[in-house]
Amino acid sequence: MNRELETAINAAKEAGNIAIQTFGELDLAKIHPKDYKDFVTEVDSACEQRIASAITSAFPDDSMLCEEGSTANGTSGRKWIVDPLDGTLNFIHSFPVFSISIALCDSKNDLVTGVVYQPVLDELFTAEKGKGASLNGNPIHVSSRNDPEHFLIATGIPFKEYHYLESYVSMLKDVIHDSAGIRRAGSAAIDLAYTACGRFDAFWEYKLFPWDYSAGVLLVREAGGIVTSFSGNGDVSAHHSIVAGNPVTHPLILEKAKKHFHEHL
Repeated sequence: MNRELETAINAAKEAGNIAIQTFGELDLAKIHPKDYKDFVTEVDSACEQRIASAITSAFPDDSMLCEEGSTANGTSGRKWIVDPLDGTLNFIHSFPVFSISIALCDSKNDLVTGVVYQPVLDELFTAEKGKGASLNGNPIHVSSRNDPEHFLIATGIPFKEYHYLESYVSMLKDVIHDSAGIRRAGSAAIDLAYTACGRFDAFWEYKLFPWDYSAGVLLVREAGGIVTSFSGNGDVSAHHSIVAGNPVTHPLILEKAKKHFHEHL
């Protein structure tokens, strides 16, 4: 294990411990509006501060992009991308599905390290470029299912932007027809981690940000899966859409995304 991955793991677990200590007992006074139908809690901020401190102490020359605003403008060309609590609304409602997501991009903007930690289950998903992906130290792979009647597909549901709602509903109907079931976890990082380990056969969502998906994208790719934007572009950092899956499900979902979202691409 290299120093970057070790730092990310330790930071994620420290943040997870902060979240677990408050989970189910969050005071309403510690919840603040961030945007329309979007919230941040003092736990998000505490987790981010702990992660940012750990990373800057270990790698002071690296840059950093965190969801809740922590930044660092380093000189190394490398950038850490952090979501300190992915699934904040779940956390607020004591719904036990949330995660900490930490990723590192190298000077070429390639994802090289990824960690997604789900503290409630103590599940640690890790990946290093070219070295595969793991869950609690055991190698993981995307699913090998190839029959639509067996597919379990994950997605994200629009909650504050409605200009693409009709496209989403049309695509959802199409995917329902070609799958056994649909799930919405409320954390894109978990959706991608579960796709990486084969619990989900594919995942798609429109309107995501780098802190939502960066670690998860590396997990899926290192687990043998395919990740692109809705247009089929492998450089998802330049887009706000994700299609992830195995060699069978990815092209199936991508075809539907192009069909139903063509006017938004």
